[in-house]
Amino acid sequence: MSMSSSSAGAPNREKKTAVSVNAITEGVIWKQLLLFFFPILFGTFFQQLYNTADAIVVGRFVGKEALASVGGSTAILINLLVGFFVGLSSGATVIISQFYGAQREKRVSEAVHTAIAFSLVCGLIMTVIGLVFSKPALRAMGTPDDIMGNSLSYLRIYFLGITANLIYNMGAGILRAVGDSKRPLYFLMASCLTNIVLDIVLVVIVGLGVRGAAIATVASQVVSAVLVFLTLTGTDKSFKLYFRRIHLNPFMVMRIVRIGFPAGLQSVMYSASNIIIQSSVNSLGTDTVAAWTAYSKIDSMYWMIISALGISITTFVGQNYGAGKIDRVKRGVYVCLGISVLITVGLSTTLYVAGSYIFLLFTTDAAVLEIGMRILHFLVPTFICYICIEIYSGALRGTGDCWVPMIMTAVGVCVLRVVWVVVAVPLRPDILTVVFSYPLTWSLTSVLFNIYFFCFSSLKKFNVPLPHMGKRRRKPGRTGRQE
Repeated sequence: MSMSSSSAGAPNREKKTAVSVNAITEGVIWKQLLLFFFPILFGTFFQQLYNTADAIVVGRFVGKEALASVGGSTAILINLLVGFFVGLSSGATVIISQFYGAQREKRVSEAVHTAIAFSLVCGLIMTVIGLVFSKPALRAMGTPDDIMGNSLSYLRIYFLGITANLIYNMGAGILRAVGDSKRPLYFLMASCLTNIVLDIVLVVIVGLGVRGAAIATVASQVVSAVLVFLTLTGTDKSFKLYFRRIHLNPFMVMRIVRIGFPAGLQSVMYSASNIIIQSSVNSLGTDTVAAWTAYSKIDSMYWMIISALGISITTFVGQNYGAGKIDRVKRGVYVCLGISVLITVGLSTTLYVAGSYIFLLFTTDAAVLEIGMRILHFLVPTFICYICIEIYSGALRGTGDCWVPMIMTAVGVCVLRVVWVVVAVPLRPDILTVVFSYPLTWSLTSVLFNIYFFCFSSLKKFNVPLPHMGKRRRKPGRTGRQE
């Protein structure tokens, strides 16, 4: 009798635990968003610090050619493949968050094991692609000869260890989907510390140069992958990972790809347009390439913040959508937009005023500093034009609406950006002509997103008043679709 009682009570205890952890569907919206956002933000910060640490160490101790080698064309090619996978993996995050919000534990487990198998297969494919096509891609982008050798060495070492990066990103997405944004942060802190220590040892002490920076990055990513594996195998919740169950479930693969492919394709198109831009930058000389590389590391502070907000709203919307709380979904979008505006204005002002001091972390070369500050003072005030793209896209992805946002981004940002570079830059070959493509395309695409979100999206029919950030509303209403 006691065994029966215990057995019957176990599922209830598990549901109670899930509800207590799953605070995303309860409480004051702005507090829950921020509680989820900050660990993601700091995690993204430490993830960005990987390449930033490489850039600082090689830029200061090896030279500006080495700095250009670990950024510029190299960074764009890495982002092309890794960004595509991260976009695909967002499909797993969305469906896991919806299943978890709806308390469909068997589906959560199936999705988790398929997601890990998917990351292993993608890792093998990307390793082959990276090793075979790195040199032709660098040549096609017009990479200067004085940085070609180091750029190729960095890429080949990086792609040999790319599977660890993919495993971490997928595992972290799984944890975030169930509301755990803290442990991915802790894992990145550990791996980032590993990267910094190894950078100093291999680049400065041993003298391996750019190769040492690449080895340090791969080793640190292995650390984060191992930690996320141990976490998923060590839990007793519905998202527990069993090695023997890792396989590709065709149904789950189709769902992951259906939701994640538009985001992955969008990332590829971003990277493709950036390749065109990088080619234009490369034609302006090594000083400009080094300045653009350093600026890219500086403005990554903003992109990691807005990206963290986009991830937060995707998970927030996914879980509340799965739980049928559609009014809470819409209020969450408004709150996230408000938070984005406040952060963007504050950080833009800070970077504009203090940017020259940050540039000194990367180089003391006067020509590079002058070009870099021109770029920074031109672009930083325009960051606010991008907010709607990230937040609306993330929110719509949480409901499974992925294709229209992808098309709008592809046309409004990527295609128009390429047209601008092809037409305008030859007429006025200057770095500011190149970078003007960013605020131009952000502004036009933001207009498209506002029109779609309020007039045509799946959420337009729900009339929800603007949120009162200090109060909790109690009219959830199960008007949403159950997954």
